[in-house]
Amino acid sequence: MMLFPLIVSATEKALNRLPSELQQTFTESIPEFDQQLKLALGMSDFIADSLVQDPALVEWLKHHYDDTTHQDHYRQILREQLAQSRDENDLLRRLRRFRRQEMVWIGWKDIQQNWSLVESLSHLSKLAEALIMEAYQWLYQHCCQQWGTPKNQQGGPLPMLILGMGKLGGGELNFSSDIDLIFTYPENGETQGSRRSISHAQFFTRLGQRLIKALDQQTFDGFCYRVDMRLRPFGESGPLVMSFAALEDYYQEQGREWERYAMIKARVMGDETQYAYQELQSMLRPFVFRRYIDFSAIQSLRRMKSMISSEVRRRKLDNNIKLGAGGIREIEFIAQSFQLIRGGREPTLRGRSLLSTLDAVEKLHLLAPLQVEQLKAAYCYLRRLENLLQGIDDKQSQTLPDNELNQQRLAQGMNETGWKGLRDKVQYHMDAVHQVFETIIGSEDEDDNHHYDVIYNEIWQLAEQPDLLQNALSEPPLLITSQQSVEQLATLIFDFYLELIKRTVGHRGREVLNRLMPMLLSQVLPREDHCQLLSQLIKLVTNIATRTTYLELLTEHPAALSQLVKLCSASEMIASQLTRFPVLLDELLDPNQLYNPISPTEYSRLLTEFLTRIPEDDMEQQMEGVRQFKQIQLLRIAAADTVGALSLMKVSDHLTLLAEAIISAVINQAWYQMKFKYGEPSYLQSLREGDEGSNRGFAVIGYGKVGGWELGYGSDLDLVFLHNCPSQDQTDGKKSIDSKQFYLRLAQRIIHLFSTRTNSGILYEVDMRLRPSGSSGLLVSTMDAFSEYQQQEAWTWEHQALVRARVVYGNQQLTEQFAAIRHQILSRQRENGALQQQVIEMREKMRGHLDSSHEGEFHLKQGVGGITDIEFLTQYLVLNYSHQYPDLTQWQDNIRILDAVAKCNLLDKADVNQLQESYCLLRDKIHHLNLRGVKAVVQEPEFELQRQSISKLWLSWLQSKK
Repeated sequence: MMLFPLIVSATEKALNRLPSELQQTFTESIPEFDQQLKLALGMSDFIADSLVQDPALVEWLKHHYDDTTHQDHYRQILREQLAQSRDENDLLRRLRRFRRQEMVWIGWKDIQQNWSLVESLSHLSKLAEALIMEAYQWLYQHCCQQWGTPKNQQGGPLPMLILGMGKLGGGELNFSSDIDLIFTYPENGETQGSRRSISHAQFFTRLGQRLIKALDQQTFDGFCYRVDMRLRPFGESGPLVMSFAALEDYYQEQGREWERYAMIKARVMGDETQYAYQELQSMLRPFVFRRYIDFSAIQSLRRMKSMISSEVRRRKLDNNIKLGAGGIREIEFIAQSFQLIRGGREPTLRGRSLLSTLDAVEKLHLLAPLQVEQLKAAYCYLRRLENLLQGIDDKQSQTLPDNELNQQRLAQGMNETGWKGLRDKVQYHMDAVHQVFETIIGSEDEDDNHHYDVIYNEIWQLAEQPDLLQNALSEPPLLITSQQSVEQLATLIFDFYLELIKRTVGHRGREVLNRLMPMLLSQVLPREDHCQLLSQLIKLVTNIATRTTYLELLTEHPAALSQLVKLCSASEMIASQLTRFPVLLDELLDPNQLYNPISPTEYSRLLTEFLTRIPEDDMEQQMEGVRQFKQIQLLRIAAADTVGALSLMKVSDHLTLLAEAIISAVINQAWYQMKFKYGEPSYLQSLREGDEGSNRGFAVIGYGKVGGWELGYGSDLDLVFLHNCPSQDQTDGKKSIDSKQFYLRLAQRIIHLFSTRTNSGILYEVDMRLRPSGSSGLLVSTMDAFSEYQQQEAWTWEHQALVRARVVYGNQQLTEQFAAIRHQILSRQRENGALQQQVIEMREKMRGHLDSSHEGEFHLKQGVGGITDIEFLTQYLVLNYSHQYPDLTQWQDNIRILDAVAKCNLLDKADVNQLQESYCLLRDKIHHLNLRGVKAVVQEPEFELQRQSISKLWLSWLQSKK
């Protein structure tokens, strides 16, 4: 390896400083070790000084320089050494000598470049943890001897928990870092076992003071770590140690945004106190990770970054690779912004390691893969450079040196051709980081640079003065000419202002609203549909007015606000969904994802992945998770629908397969609960062989729109539950019940899971009236009982419903059984006259109940010549002719049934085409009326030709006898 000339010179000087007897050992040394030692002496004054101060380290290094498992034994080795300590002075000496020895070894490894950055940071963090915890354990025992032992209510000894913050907590400590600590203990009380007991607070305060001294105090042997306790509650003015209860009260009542930021990386030191940490962690998690999307974090991080930038400018730290633009701190801010904003909903973002957090960010598609790659590369390069820089003198510095020797040392250590090459590489990485940082977080000055027209700010400022507001709306540059619109807009804005007065919006909320409303008005008022659109948007903003995080989402992301305006203008249904479930606003951030729904066949897989993030036994969150998944996917389907990216048939496919995925997930949740309580039906064991491993002997039959692949946005699910359970079977759990009773309770649980209203609403309205004997029948039937009912008791209208029925959940055996029963029933030969009369009577009865149109209007579904006439005609043809043409039973959707009708020559191809075209036109109209939130009724002249052709065919086949 070629060394820069000044490094060669530094090596020679360092060698000359070593004792003469030690220099003799080089001739007897291992060549590889000899070469590495010379490089280390030239690269690091800290290593050279340490070997001069303690020459025995050279021999120790010779035996450990190629060690790969060292960190696994830090605590054990140190514990054995401290066991010999007679007093605190000896303790301090042994701690410092151990630290120096191990830091020389770590610095050595960094210089030789024979391990990764992650290994280096891990060793530094593990070493610090060993020094902290072994010093704590030694001091704890001596404090107990002096003042008694703190004990819990059960009589067991109470520990002091030491929270490592920042890089220590994240396992990413740098070479010469301070350590940020917080001390806490589980409960108050008094010590026991001493002549004079003291309070737990006194005991742990004294213990904490001694621990800080053991680590921080400068002695002849140096020090271990600079200990910073300012992150504790109330900072330097607060108590050194607090109980769990006091800690919880502080963070609930007074915790500030920067403390949330600090708590992300908090980690308890030492495995031995993990048992007590679980309680503390569950208390702190709601403070750190909000259960909603929390965009307030961006402004908080922005302020912190602004303060750091001011300090950089004041102290002229432009060459600082940590605090400068694009430095390590900006990478940390980027990762932690995602953790604070989304960590409450995404457990994968709750990790302490920055690199693992960036992995989660990429997997969740929160940043582009290229951006994540740039951030990782920059982080690894800058952190490695930081370690080499600090390893030169064991000093906490992140400012690039102006000393030529140190410049050559860094270029050598980073494998660069020279100082210029290193500076160019540093600038390249920092520029890439800063570009991502500006995109996500920006600067605090950004708030002053939103250049919205002055007029929109003035309009919002005039919200409380309706007369002046009307003048502003009707004058240039807005010049809204319709007096009715002016009055309506002024009333909307004034009423909204009055509503805000009644609500506890808070100071921060009002600040954000004062930024948001001019932005919103600037996008709405120039539009022709401004009155209707503003009315919808005001409902939404009113709903989220007290939830500042959603307001901040829209102000921080103008593109998201634009998408909101676009979608609410296109669909009242979407506006209503966003108003009811503001959590969906997060979906507006990525238009590419918003307007491109996933493949319909992927819903089941993605829902399973979505739910794996939630513990299986947390049923409340599992239920909430399914509902959130449904709402997100519905929004994406509707968004794509509004821009014409999906045809009517594709929308129905998406909605139907989404429903099937949710049915499967709900059954899995219900089965888990039932199995936990009762076990499973015993007969299933004999069925579960090979591919039948998931056989549950249970099937869900979808009727109507879900059965016919024609589900709409607000459709109910018409379902029937069937099973194949034999008589006299019992479940195999501790609390065994009859297996048929098991399936009945399973069905009840499924309906409960569908219909329970959570924060995200209900899943679907489930209609079970098509089961055998309707509302008075059993909730779940055997396949045989279902077959018998259909053959002997079912009405004609129930056979009509069977035309559009299929298995939407169940294994292959049950699917084939149901298909055989359905085919058998539909293929039965029927008396034509009686069938005609029954179909006509049911159709007229339905029209009388459901046609809500008035004179001069046409109900697209129930009116004469509407969709239901086509459906009834199709069902009649299947029931009357399937015995003659079995292919008529193959399909459940009307379009393909009509194709089969044409192949059988029951209708002319032209008539079939006319019916199919009319059916699609009417469905498409209903569909878009639903998107607009309007009933399925139009004025009578519309669709006149389609209605006439449908009625003509109806009368030719099903002439009313009246």
